[in-house]
Amino acid sequence: MNKNKPFEMIASRFQISKESAKYFLGRVQKSFKTEKPPHQLIIDFMSGQTFESLPKPYQVAKMMNEGGIWAYPLNAEPPEPVDEWDVA
Repeated sequence: MNKNKPFEMIASRFQISKESAKYFLGRVQKSFKTEKPPHQLIIDFMSGQTFESLPKPYQVAKMMNEGGIWAYPLNAEPPEPVDEWDVA
């Protein structure tokens, strides 16, 4: 049995900090309106995917929803952050 916590698996796979991995999993969960998928389900889903780099949380949630893995309503996709240098 794997003793690693879900956020540790994300951190290891994508070479990010554990804090960033926790934040990522939380953002995937918050992409859903009502029922939030468990972290382990997110990990299981992502392990079957071939991501080159860490995807956006909403992208993972949308893929889970469209694939019938977690068929609960999604919140609206968050807007893209605007870089201060681009605003002029």
